[in-house]
Amino acid sequence: MPPPPATSNGNAAAPPPATIPLSNALMTKFKPAKIFKGAVEPTPPSTPVARSHQGPRHITAITFDDRGDQVLTAAEDETFRLYSCKTGKQIAHRHIKTLYSKKYGVDLPRFTHRHTNVVHASTKEDDTIRYHSLHDNKYLQYFKGHMGRVVSLEVSPIDDGFMSGSLDKTVRLWDLRAPSCRGLLNLPASPIVAYDSTGLVFAVGVNHYSRILLYDQANYDKDPFLTITLEDPTLALVSYPPRPIYMTSLSFSSNGKYILAGCSGDAHYILDAFEGHLLAKLEGHVGLERRRIDAPQTIDPSKGNSGEEVSWSPDSKYVISGSLNGKIVIWDAQNLPVRTGAVDIKAHPTRLQPLTSLDGHPGPSRCVRFNPRLAMIVSAGAELAFWLPDQSADNEEIARELLRKKSG
Repeated sequence: MPPPPATSNGNAAAPPPATIPLSNALMTKFKPAKIFKGAVEPTPPSTPVARSHQGPRHITAITFDDRGDQVLTAAEDETFRLYSCKTGKQIAHRHIKTLYSKKYGVDLPRFTHRHTNVVHASTKEDDTIRYHSLHDNKYLQYFKGHMGRVVSLEVSPIDDGFMSGSLDKTVRLWDLRAPSCRGLLNLPASPIVAYDSTGLVFAVGVNHYSRILLYDQANYDKDPFLTITLEDPTLALVSYPPRPIYMTSLSFSSNGKYILAGCSGDAHYILDAFEGHLLAKLEGHVGLERRRIDAPQTIDPSKGNSGEEVSWSPDSKYVISGSLNGKIVIWDAQNLPVRTGAVDIKAHPTRLQPLTSLDGHPGPSRCVRFNPRLAMIVSAGAELAFWLPDQSADNEEIARELLRKKSG
């Protein structure tokens, strides 16, 4: 059956299909199955954000549990909201659907390996990371140490470890079972962090220096075993001096061969994780550095709204990204170039154009993630959308073929 049309009422969306092989044809068929129009509380008219005409409040982050059954949002209204990926409904714990964090704010929620618990960053009061039980709506632990806002937070894929990057120019390594950090890296600028799929290697991106540092998890106190320079010579064809790249996220492919560097500008990048070659430049979207598409671009690049709009598909065959114009942009990453030997930072990357650009997300698509277990995409901005592949055309073709056989 095809997915139901987009709706904002309480009716359940059709459950997404179980994990199926992704293909170019399937990726072009995703459509919004349900749109949650009340996913963020409206901005009160008297607030500074409203007076500055920056538009509605946004969802700033989304996270799936390991099973892909639930997705959690965090928003500028200082709330958590939990949704079922299978029923398309908001989930209530103890009859409470919306969890508030008005005192500390909330950003960068990340499910631990327990589907009822998350760690998250704070946006005000202090820079403590909080370990939160969604079931009981209470804090289980506080992780203190950062002296600036946490801008990157990732949970280890294999154990109870997690790490954070902060505006205080440090990376801290933590364990959920202890309140004190077990490792500290001092950097020359604010860092972003990512684990590889084995949890044995992690990457640290350092803006202003355009470096990606790869560390052995067991020897994090040693020098990085690989330092990658992210330099795009094609930017000099646009302006000179070229506008700097501002990295806002890093993620490894599932096979560990590639690193996806998400950026606030109009391009993302794929790099070789073994030697550091710049392989591909992903173009065709509008970067989320600005809050509105009619806002002027600043001289110096900044994070802006960027950070969670780009990610791999679970099989790492595709990259999906949001865009300031609301489109969901998908690139085919199955035929990346192979480069070996000494890294030439002047070598031009392959410039990949989108396989498809999907319409249907209301307003800027600020967060975009593929469900880790189901054929489902979630996008978020001022509203939340669940996307499923529309296979109605395939079903109609099968029906016509059956009729032809029957009539023959």
